[in-house]
Amino acid sequence: MKKPATKFSVSDKLKWIIPFILLLMSFTIKEIQAQEINQTIYDSVRNREVLIDFVTKEGLQTGEFAEYFQDEYQTYIPEEKLINDLKLKLNNFEIVIVLGSWCYDSKIQVPHFLKILDATNYPEESLLMIAVDSKKQASGLDITAYDIERVPTFIIYKEGQEIGRIIESPSQSLEADLQKILQQ
Repeated sequence: MKKPATKFSVSDKLKWIIPFILLLMSFTIKEIQAQEINQTIYDSVRNREVLIDFVTKEGLQTGEFAEYFQDEYQTYIPEEKLINDLKLKLNNFEIVIVLGSWCYDSKIQVPHFLKILDATNYPEESLLMIAVDSKKQASGLDITAYDIERVPTFIIYKEGQEIGRIIESPSQSLEADLQKILQQ
């Protein structure tokens, strides 16, 4: 005897899909939390310790990077008109920053970018920062999907899709380049 086909309504499907998605997200968050944050390794190309893998703003304020971070962060003055415009838009996007703690451009641009994010009240949980070695590789992470050729690279995502990036140094200013990406 053949069983009749069971039809599931959209709400029935959502009842199990949403918890499944939340479960997957919790595993990802736990994996990131399990990773040691703000760790360093010896970079034989640079002949010194460098930050590697997941880093935080606090981690950037230690070691060699800290020498630049405070000065660059404090002295950078974002363009107020652009900041006001970014405040209205930026919270709907996710950002990944891939940087080199050994890299001069990273030492300048990353503090400036973080000051912009702070000025726009950007949610910290929507920002992911990854430090790489001189070969532009992470130690415990596979970052090949980011296709990093130069650092810093600021990658902007909307709903999981990359919509633009700022590579190494901005064309105009970080604020103007970011605004242009968000308008796409």
